[in-house]
Amino acid sequence: MKVIEKPVTIEEDDSFKVILSKYGALALDRQENLSELIGETVGQLDIEKGTITFDEIVIPVQILGFFSQDLNQWSWAWDCEEIFGENLIKSSKQIKTIGDEFDIIEFKSPVLQTDFNACHTLAMTASSILNMDAYYAVSEDGIEIFVAFKSDLIKENNSVKKFRDTFYTFQKNFKIYPRIAFESYTKLKGYGFKPHDDFDLAKIGESRVMAGFTERGNVTRILIFGDDER
Repeated sequence: MKVIEKPVTIEEDDSFKVILSKYGALALDRQENLSELIGETVGQLDIEKGTITFDEIVIPVQILGFFSQDLNQWSWAWDCEEIFGENLIKSSKQIKTIGDEFDIIEFKSPVLQTDFNACHTLAMTASSILNMDAYYAVSEDGIEIFVAFKSDLIKENNSVKKFRDTFYTFQKNFKIYPRIAFESYTKLKGYGFKPHDDFDLAKIGESRVMAGFTERGNVTRILIFGDDER
């Protein structure tokens, strides 16, 4: 009998840490794709037009929220319709709906006292849940406006090496549950996933990425078997 794999979704009683674990690695993966496209170019946001521009590249955006440096405060765009207008906060409103449904304080509170780095975790998690291709923070007069967007110009890099390196970076630099992250990243990328007692496997074409874990779920090793340059 064929086992039906459990899809990656937000479930009842998921904390923000669990949700970040599920969706964050894919967001990091996509940020690297954006970097390949824009390099060191600084984006210019035009709220009136609802676009962000990187040199000659113009992309429509959705505004997620903004961070006030003076107040150390994050504000969700869904609570700022009078500032941004209805059309630019539709995606942010989707995050509010999810926050209400699953009682996620980080998503349903209009304002959060936090720091700049935490704003990135909010934006990367939200952009991945919304299946956006990337997010970006634009500096405007003492605030950082976080936008998310889709663009066919952002090309995916689906190499096995990138998958391994992205997961390694994510579990090293973010406070997450690595085993949940590995399974979710694998499934969200559309790769085959196979769990074992103390390690899990991601099947990428003819290659395999193995992540070993301790009993507490911490990573012990990440190995590639097969063509690591696919």
